[in-house]
Amino acid sequence: MSGVGIGQRPTTPRRRVMKSLWIGVWLFYLGAPVSDLLHGGHSTGVRILGWLGLAVFVAWYAALVFRTGRGETTRLVVGSLAVLAAQASVLSLSLGREWLVLFVYVSTSSGAALPLRMSRWAIAATSALMTAVALAVPGGHSYLASLLVPALLGGAAMAGVRQLVRTTIELREARATVAQLAANEERLRLARDLHDLLGHSLSLITLKSELAGRMLPAHPEKAAQQVADIEQVSRQALVDVREAVSGYRRPRLAGELAGAQVALTAAGITAALPLDLDPVPADADEEAESALAWALREAVTNVVRHSGARRCTVEVLSRQTLGGPVLELSVEDDGSGDGSAGTPGNGLTGLAERLEKAGGSLEASRTKHGFRLVARVPTGTASTPADVGSGS
Repeated sequence: MSGVGIGQRPTTPRRRVMKSLWIGVWLFYLGAPVSDLLHGGHSTGVRILGWLGLAVFVAWYAALVFRTGRGETTRLVVGSLAVLAAQASVLSLSLGREWLVLFVYVSTSSGAALPLRMSRWAIAATSALMTAVALAVPGGHSYLASLLVPALLGGAAMAGVRQLVRTTIELREARATVAQLAANEERLRLARDLHDLLGHSLSLITLKSELAGRMLPAHPEKAAQQVADIEQVSRQALVDVREAVSGYRRPRLAGELAGAQVALTAAGITAALPLDLDPVPADADEEAESALAWALREAVTNVVRHSGARRCTVEVLSRQTLGGPVLELSVEDDGSGDGSAGTPGNGLTGLAERLEKAGGSLEASRTKHGFRLVARVPTGTASTPADVGSGS
């Protein structure tokens, strides 16, 4: 799941290079100032100062745009834009009308670095300053019409991109919150189940223990009956806890498909699930189904938390292989987050071990447009291969 995520800081050298190239490609429009320095007939001293001024302007512009979104205060950004506008003004007034194009970069920087409410005024102020400088520079009015529209549109476009980045960041945070809330709800459910199961039993055991202690000196036979009752209650409590934990640790695939629908929808991801919400053959091994259910839960959790996907497709198929019939689960998303195929984490490692115990296997790999996880378990049946569910 490689790629440059919108709203994410470049954390690797490759992503830093890609962002630098994305910013640097717009420097192509500096051809007019460069041509003026090369063929404008300036003296050697003026050329040196011109090259130095242009280099400082580009460095300041790149630093301002590259660091957008890193938490700098608005006052610092406004100060940086003021320095950039001052450089553009000095260079244009000193070297001529070809340098008016620098104001376009000031305008786009305003849209990229300032909040939307302030960027509107900054873009308008930059355009007004460019107009004033153009009227003061010989022949500048002839360049004004061709630069004013790019300055306004470029600034507005960058303001829109900034707003898109902020919205994307908020969506990522919301997805992480949804996943955390789902995990907390599951822990609360287990806590409630254990409380309901053990509260009455432990209270009864405590009461009978106190009663047996009081009866023991004078009525040992009655105390023995209380002890027998304690044993019976504790055994039943142990059975209840085992059933509760077994139900918690052995989910059913049908239930996990329903849970996946809820989790993906809550995270804003389009879910394509099997039409048959109970696609497991009736004689399938319970441990095998549980392993697939755990695989589905882990895969959906990763999609919600890490992938940044817009669509997730889940398929459950029954296949006939040389080793016998198998039940195959595949989960594929179109996200661009960091997958775990190259360096399996604890979740995928635990899934692989669980599937191996059930006689199955796990495959996780990147695809052209996202990430795909495939889990297979033997069904123990001799039926012919047939699709029992597919994403739609």
